Amino acid sequence: MLEHVVGGLARHGVDTVVLALGYREDVFRAAYPSGTCAGVELRYAVEPEPLDTAGAIRFAAETAGVDGTFVAVNGDVFTDLDVGELWRRHHEVGAEATIALTEVDDPSRFGVVPTDDDGRVLGFVEKPPPDEAPTRWINAGTYVLEPSVLERIEPGRRVSIERETFPAIVDDGGLWAVQSEAYWVDAGTPATYLQIQLDLLDGVRGAPLDGVAATARIDPTASVVRSVVMAGAEVMADARVRDSVVSPGAV
Repeated sequence: MLEHVVGGLARHGVDTVVLALGYREDVFRAAYPSGTCAGVELRYAVEPEPLDTAGAIRFAAETAGVDGTFVAVNGDVFTDLDVGELWRRHHEVGAEATIALTEVDDPSRFGVVPTDDDGRVLGFVEKPPPDEAPTRWINAGTYVLEPSVLERIEPGRRVSIERETFPAIVDDGGLWAVQSEAYWVDAGTPATYLQIQLDLLDGVRGAPLDGVAATARIDPTASVVRSVVMAGAEVMADARVRDSVVSPGAV
């Protein structure tokens, strides 16, 4: 998951990523001992306490010494979004912040973002009731931000970018959006995480992938269909695995 997110940023010219973490920095360092992922330098900003979505961005940016326009991405979103297009539009209109939007059938679980015909954001409605959503275009979790956005985020406390920071920027006319029809899935639930794996296996995003890791062990009498078997996992004799993700260490 992380390699896809970072790899997508790398394709658009990003050379350094700061991971905003709440805990277990050691797990990431062990997974990427070279300090790089997909050819991109990794840095870590471990919050002393949870700071919410905006607070985490400010903390990570300050930890890394960010002083120019930057990209912020939700790490649990799997997407083929064109970050370069978002970056270009941000500079074309002189936005303070520009967010990517994606269209969903049920916007009630997300931040709903109505815009005018030019893409200027008119409001930011966080998780409205289904019958009250002004549009089905939602916050896709990828932003281009100016350093001035950080000044809007009070340090040292929990601050929500969706409920506090973005609405304030809307009031000042500085929030813009780009609608995207790229593949997009929020992997925040087990069901959607599994959906991503199956989409990859089915070729929804390009050619179907072989879901069996090179170091996974599958008995010749076992059957593995439309499933991911990760490195270090083992499928025993006569087992039947379908529509599943078999994690490392599983037997």
